[in-house]
Amino acid sequence: MNRILAGIETEYGFSIPGRGAVDQIDDAVGLVSSYPGPSFIGWDYRFESPRSDLRGFTVERLAEDPIDREFDRAAPPRRMEEVRADRVLANGARFYNDHGHPEYATPECWSLAGLAAHDRAGEFVVLRSAEALGKQIGAEIDVYKNNTDYHGASYGTHENYLVPRSIGFENLVQALLPLFVVRPLLCGAGKVGSEHGAWVDFQASQRADFFAEPVNAETLYRRPIFNTRDEPHADPSTWIRLHVICGDANRIEGCTRRKAALVKIALMLALIGEIPNWALADPVHAAQIVSRRLDFGARIDLQGGSWTTARHIVESYLDHADRLLDLDDELRQEVDLCRRLMDAFDENFQEFSRSVDWAAKYNLLLHYREEEGIEWRDPAMQAVDLEYHELDPVNGLFEAMVESGAIEPQVGIDIGTLLTQPESTRAMARSQAVTNFRQSLVSCCWRSLTLDVGGRSLTVDLEPDREYKSEQPDTQDVLEWIRSIAPAK
Repeated sequence: MNRILAGIETEYGFSIPGRGAVDQIDDAVGLVSSYPGPSFIGWDYRFESPRSDLRGFTVERLAEDPIDREFDRAAPPRRMEEVRADRVLANGARFYNDHGHPEYATPECWSLAGLAAHDRAGEFVVLRSAEALGKQIGAEIDVYKNNTDYHGASYGTHENYLVPRSIGFENLVQALLPLFVVRPLLCGAGKVGSEHGAWVDFQASQRADFFAEPVNAETLYRRPIFNTRDEPHADPSTWIRLHVICGDANRIEGCTRRKAALVKIALMLALIGEIPNWALADPVHAAQIVSRRLDFGARIDLQGGSWTTARHIVESYLDHADRLLDLDDELRQEVDLCRRLMDAFDENFQEFSRSVDWAAKYNLLLHYREEEGIEWRDPAMQAVDLEYHELDPVNGLFEAMVESGAIEPQVGIDIGTLLTQPESTRAMARSQAVTNFRQSLVSCCWRSLTLDVGGRSLTVDLEPDREYKSEQPDTQDVLEWIRSIAPAK
């Protein structure tokens, strides 16, 4: 099963002069609402179930961040539709406010290249929305694609993978938990300092400090490495949506492809019952060790008193993929690239750093520290760290590093196409509804569309494993179009 439907949803940090944390929700709503492109307002929340757990029960309540709770209490009561400011964009993506952060959820993709390209298109959407809001209020708004404010708050970059429910919860955990612990060495975003535990000058993962448990359903507080939320966005009797919350927001497009490729490989191995066998003694501690050691030789304790290294865990997935899977060209390239990167880590770190966010940033900071004669604890180091994630190419550092050769060239993308044309997944049907049948569209979500047909509301399910036609509909009749996308009976 090479073709696994996937998407990425990224919460962005932003800063407006003269505005503070108590204004954040209003400002995020304003930013999302300022999106200058075509969109549809009318998200269908019926199928959202954040308290449903893959282990077969419903969590009574989700933990809340005490700081967030105070902000929520201070805000005036509003309907969910107003607080979320949900937009469905012309490419089938979702753009909304999530707890005071503008969040862009890509259209669903089958290919790694498409997923990474649409993730980059989200950067364009958020930046253009910030520019539009800035013109309205007469302020310059800075937007950051990262996962921490360096003051104890973390916001997420979540990956989603749709897999058959027959895969089973235990197999998912066994297949993915060890991988999630070591994956940041190949695709972490990196950060200066620590927000929990002892100080560390630099670490590979922006999220490792915030892991509290190996497995649970939380996303806002007491965050786990493996999230158990059971919200499939498809027929729940057939599908599971693996909701990955432990990854970082990447600027290097290759990191985005790589992190998704590694998860897809683990899922494919789980589906054939050939999972690398790693029983970690303490996954949370191991994740923090890997993040802070910055070394594939980082020791990871196993149950029973033995131990292994991050390198051995990564290699076990690559070896299993080589021996047991019929990989498509994209996944084969990523397996080979992971091996080359691990070799380069030992033999040519400069080459390794051109392809991995944390390493590129680490090199930048080493040079800056040496030039300025400052210590890692100097606030200027975190300021430079943050500017790596600044989306504005004039103020940010990322594009300058690409131009200088410190970071590998990014794949050229056509923003106009990406904002209007998803892959031929079910996102295509959502895109066509927003673009061609907006006047008839009543509501939509990941799994369905509801349209008004002659005064009647008709809901059509969007099948996640179906190929949808990429060309524009050759009809203006909404009922005829609905019939063309409706599930076969």
